[in-house]
Amino acid sequence: MLFNSLAFAVFLPAVFLLYWLTPPKRRWLVLLLSSYYFYMSWNVRYVVLILLTTAVSYGCALLIERDRAHKKPWLVLSLLVCLGVLFFFKYFNFVSESVAALLRRFGLPLSPLTLRLALPVGISFYTFQTLSYVIDVYRGGVRAERHFGRYAAFVSFFPQLVAGPIERTENLLPQINRPAAFDYEQAARGMLLMAWGFFKKTVVADNLAVTADLVYDDVYAFGGFALILATLCFTVQIYCDFSGYSDIARGAARLFGVELMRNFRSPYLSASLREFWSRWHISLSTWFRDYVYIPLGGSRVSRPRAEANLMLTFLASGLWHGASWSFVIWGAVHGAAQVLERRLGLHRPPEKRPARVLRAFAVFLFSAFAWVFFRAQTLSEAVYVLTHCFRGIGQPLSYLREGFLAVQVGKGKLAEYLLVFLLPLFLVDRAALKTDVIAWVRERPFALRHLICCALLLAILLFHAGGEVAFVYFQF
Repeated sequence: MLFNSLAFAVFLPAVFLLYWLTPPKRRWLVLLLSSYYFYMSWNVRYVVLILLTTAVSYGCALLIERDRAHKKPWLVLSLLVCLGVLFFFKYFNFVSESVAALLRRFGLPLSPLTLRLALPVGISFYTFQTLSYVIDVYRGGVRAERHFGRYAAFVSFFPQLVAGPIERTENLLPQINRPAAFDYEQAARGMLLMAWGFFKKTVVADNLAVTADLVYDDVYAFGGFALILATLCFTVQIYCDFSGYSDIARGAARLFGVELMRNFRSPYLSASLREFWSRWHISLSTWFRDYVYIPLGGSRVSRPRAEANLMLTFLASGLWHGASWSFVIWGAVHGAAQVLERRLGLHRPPEKRPARVLRAFAVFLFSAFAWVFFRAQTLSEAVYVLTHCFRGIGQPLSYLREGFLAVQVGKGKLAEYLLVFLLPLFLVDRAALKTDVIAWVRERPFALRHLICCALLLAILLFHAGGEVAFVYFQF
């Protein structure tokens, strides 16, 4: 059930009404049943996996807390089961094919054993959420939840189940255990945040995806500036697609009195890569920081060791995104760039405005070209894009003109991209660094507030790309 579908447009109001008509002590049950229905709308069979992960992490956390002297085996059991399920469905074929390819290089012909398995939607997200819960209980940071139903509602909470944010126990679980009273202002801000998320997804991301897909679905048919245009389109597309999902998720959660963590904070305005990763997919970045980077020693060790820890963390982050060497290389590129950034002392953003603008532009371009490994369907295609994107640049006017013609972007469409898609996005992202834009809009006078809302809805209606287009991060 996509957020941008008619089914969700019926589902969400129905659950909203049922939730607030139910006595507070039973509202967890509404969230649990609606969340499982939401998940089963994708594939009924895979509900067994989320139930298994939930039951194992729930039981192991209780056993960890009950017997602190022998808590480690229960942590290991939880890690083995939860990560084992994730590995089997997401990485089995990748590992099998990689091992077979390696053996063939040594003259040992071996056919890889592959399985026909569809990746269960959201498995990477809810697995990491359950792992952080068990690890926090193991560390003594949170108490184990006694009520299985409420814990299951925490794991499966439908607004953030499929693509995050990956919530922490101390934030989400207490809100499910002690539901808040209905707050009209919180709900109104939630609706406005959802509208902004739908604008980013259905207007910006889905329209830019047309250009990006045109090229990346057949990269060898293109060259020169067309490859750069497609890459820039994907750079904005993936941001608006994923942050749009997160905004819709956070907005929908507010309708139930739940405040989810912010997952994006204007990442493309960052003046260093370290700053970029503190603003991009924040829930995942902080997860890897707290459960991988710091346990490895973080930056409290020697510089070579700290740099190795950073590289390992980003390699793991790349692999989390997908079972492909392209994702691993994408993670390695970002890890190596951060190591170099620290060596050169560039990880601290400059204070002066001109220098900050130039550095932000450089970080944006770097992240854009790194996305090539993320978007290309194979590693060879990524190499092709990077080695052919400047072909013909010796004749700048012809280079630019042929690029626009190849991706079918004329003056009218370019103006639409810049004025309707990118300008509002830039202005809101820039303002969001200093203020809560949604709260600011809600605090405006009645006429201005409703004028802004109507303009946003009108843009969605007029420039909607059409169709129910899946979110990019659903594949992870």
